[in-house]
Amino acid sequence: MKIMVLTPHLQELQKSLVGELFYDELMKSLYATDASVYRMLPLAVAYPKDKEDIKKLIAFARKHKTFLIPRTAGTSLAGQCVGTGIVVDVSKYFTRILDVNEKAQTVTVQPGVVRDALNNYLKPFGLFFGPNTSTSNRCMIGGMVGNNSSGTTSIKYGVTRDKVVELHTILSDGSEVIFNDLSKDEFHKKLKKDSLEGKIYKSIYSELLSESVQKNIVDNFPKPEIHRRNTGYAIDELIHSEVFSASDIPFNMCELLTGSEGTLAFTTQIKLKLDKVLTKESVLVLAHFSSIENCLNAIEKLMEHDLFTCEMMDKTILDCTRHNKTQQENRKFIEGDPKAILMCEVKADTISEANLKADALINDLIKTKLSYAYPKLVGNEIERATQLRSAGLGLLGNIVGDKKSAACIEDTAVALPDLANYIKEFTALMKGYNQEAIYYAHAGAGELHLRPMLNLKMSEDVVLFRKITTDVAHLVKKYKGSMSGEHGDGIVRAEFISFMIGESNYNILKRIKTTFDPYNIFNPGKIVDPFPMDKSLRYEPDREEPVIDTLLDFSSSLGILRETEKCNGSGDCRKLPEFGGTMCPSYRATRNEKDTTRARANALREFLTHSNKPNRFDHHELKEVFDLCLSCKACASECPSSVDVASLKAEFQYQYQKANGIPFRTKLFAYNNTFNEYGSRFPSFTNFMFSNKFISSILKKYVGVAQQRSLPLVSNKSLSNIFQNIEKQIDKINYIKSVYLFNDEFTNFLDTQIGLDAIALLTKLNYEVKLVDHAESGRAFLSKGLLKQAKDVANINVNSFKNIISKDSPLIGIEPSAILTFKDEYLKLADDKTSAENISKHTYLIEEFFQNEIEIGNIKAEQFTLEAKEIKFHGHCHQKALSNQSSSFSVLNLPKNYKVTIIPSGCCGMAGSFGYEKEHYEVSMTIGEQTLFPAIRNAAEDTIIAANGTSCRHQIKDGTQREARHPITILRQALV
Repeated sequence: MKIMVLTPHLQELQKSLVGELFYDELMKSLYATDASVYRMLPLAVAYPKDKEDIKKLIAFARKHKTFLIPRTAGTSLAGQCVGTGIVVDVSKYFTRILDVNEKAQTVTVQPGVVRDALNNYLKPFGLFFGPNTSTSNRCMIGGMVGNNSSGTTSIKYGVTRDKVVELHTILSDGSEVIFNDLSKDEFHKKLKKDSLEGKIYKSIYSELLSESVQKNIVDNFPKPEIHRRNTGYAIDELIHSEVFSASDIPFNMCELLTGSEGTLAFTTQIKLKLDKVLTKESVLVLAHFSSIENCLNAIEKLMEHDLFTCEMMDKTILDCTRHNKTQQENRKFIEGDPKAILMCEVKADTISEANLKADALINDLIKTKLSYAYPKLVGNEIERATQLRSAGLGLLGNIVGDKKSAACIEDTAVALPDLANYIKEFTALMKGYNQEAIYYAHAGAGELHLRPMLNLKMSEDVVLFRKITTDVAHLVKKYKGSMSGEHGDGIVRAEFISFMIGESNYNILKRIKTTFDPYNIFNPGKIVDPFPMDKSLRYEPDREEPVIDTLLDFSSSLGILRETEKCNGSGDCRKLPEFGGTMCPSYRATRNEKDTTRARANALREFLTHSNKPNRFDHHELKEVFDLCLSCKACASECPSSVDVASLKAEFQYQYQKANGIPFRTKLFAYNNTFNEYGSRFPSFTNFMFSNKFISSILKKYVGVAQQRSLPLVSNKSLSNIFQNIEKQIDKINYIKSVYLFNDEFTNFLDTQIGLDAIALLTKLNYEVKLVDHAESGRAFLSKGLLKQAKDVANINVNSFKNIISKDSPLIGIEPSAILTFKDEYLKLADDKTSAENISKHTYLIEEFFQNEIEIGNIKAEQFTLEAKEIKFHGHCHQKALSNQSSSFSVLNLPKNYKVTIIPSGCCGMAGSFGYEKEHYEVSMTIGEQTLFPAIRNAAEDTIIAANGTSCRHQIKDGTQREARHPITILRQALV
């Protein structure tokens, strides 16, 4: 009802903003959740472009008695970013780094600057921002200030509160105020101001001046040696300033605003204190323990060393990584089956000095007899181990079923001497609830992310959710610890602040909130007057779930709804191109939340759960959110929860088209193999039509293809026809082994020469090449949601190969998107699951096959040229997600003097038909321009550009006018 009443006013607000305002169902559903267990449908979502927009939003909230929820990356675990007011997302436009002062070692930024992007920017200055969260490649400085974030390096560099020098804010009356260091005299001048700013300073002064009040704060707030503490507002920090004590510490309201979760003022600009990059070499010691108790008892001794990080992973976290493809490589340091691992990092100016520090640490470990293994990692190995730890929280969301690790008690911190006893009591408490606790994160700071496993879809576990949190609050208070170490109070812990710090101190917080925000427009329900911690959950308890039939088999996730629910909101899909990987190409191009992997999973979950339509997929909002998904499959491997959005999109398209029909262009692209077959019968005529500027322009306009695109030309003869003649000419000899070449639709009619190169190369290297009659791969059907047709193709191909493919006669393919259907979609489509699974085990991308043969000595460098060449390689998205790029790298490096570089590109942006479609052309080229195109343009003219994907080669040609070759063609030309 509220939205209907306010709609005309929202329309007026929308027109008045320089930025954007949305109040449609799709955008509201996308912002109804963050990374927490909570869900609240907002009134609207705003993307302000400047301070004036924010002032207009504040005025609107005051006038219409609603409120603002500030948001950056939305990775909050405590529910700070959800609410029924207007979500104000500053992550799109407030993203500038405004100033670096090398001498003062400060930087000034807007709140939407990504933490790791900031540090990349600061590298040439020899400076960096210390606090380092597990989400650092997408979390933003504004969110870090709001939560007082800390992360792995807090034991060395402190927390965000230690780094905030100055905040530019807009108060609830619309006034702009700068908060920074104040001397005692300057503070007292503020008291004389007749403004909201003056009232705030007067309130703080009157509330905290009394010695008895200060004593009560000291007695009831967490121990000061716990540097990770974020319980309520930090009045315990303010009382140490020269205004309230005999110290010479200046007063700075930033101490209070940092960690205030956007409940007091709206921050538009942040000045941070930086640290110098002093030490360059690191060694990471990975202490393995056979019990949690041994691990905890070792921490105090280890902290006597000059550690930069001291992080813990328990067996549950480690076990979660076993089946995540991306993390397989990162597990190689693990010895045996440890119950816990401590990651202890030491640094020095030289690697030899760092090794000496590491050895001293290991010697102390040996003396304790608590650890059974302590491998040392250096260089890139450290990054691999760090990635494993960082992926931990997301991987927990990949546990099949409704019981998940619930973030409620996971942010507790105690003083280091109390840690072992605290955890001992905590473990006993959890056993009383029949819970096996998960231990994770920042052991050296006295903070472990402890999570119970609960099914919050069931009311009895929602009851446990509160009971466990309440009991843990009492335990934390016993040790005078912090209930909120680094993730903030939010909704989940705010209810317990009064108990943790005492009623009188809590009342001070309430009065401070009222003075700052008398209209209650800034993120209410957090910190004071909190929302109930066991209400407004992401899932309605005891709700009868809809039965949703799908054509694709989602049984491994217990159905498509649970596949969507695997997304816990951690936002890994928001990382930018400079941080590597592929996920998520469309977000990288648009920087809109709507175009993230998270948005697609969340939107599908919302509509499948809450739709009243007979066909729950039949919503134009879903069509909109999936529109820019390139089906690159990166999410299936890079997302810690392995949410397979490409499969979700294919199923959505199929179901949506059942209700709305299949558009002509969709059919045209889906059946492109059939049209290419017809075209290949008259190749000269077909290619004239496609290459003639005037005629092709008409064709493209009629079909809906971007005019800037070149159309692919058909080959003079299909590979299947040519092979019949080749086979007759090949002498039968004693081959190393036989292989079945999958003659995919791209190779057969478009890139026939690559197929001929593959056959020639394999034959010359003494392999027997066999081709059998089979269907196309079905990739085009899959990409357009024609799943029945794709299923028919899968069944035909499984039947064609089930009796001939084995370890000794593998199936190999040239085009990644085609051959990898055997390892991916066919397992969800084929009726004969056993045969499909068996074929998939012996199916290889052709470079993978060659890599294996090189490793066992069947193919040698001596068989290839000694000529020197430079090669830059771009890998296909499906290869990155379902296979690896190392095989292509290995193959191209086989000639002794070939120097190969893998371009650190994500998706090329073409993605089959996506880049051809006129409405997607701009996004497609934007994706290409991020990394791929510049790398190719910067390559010397004699550098060979290699790409194994048909779409990738076309995109490179259209975007850079360079010809890219398939690795197999390059290798064939290198034969001697």
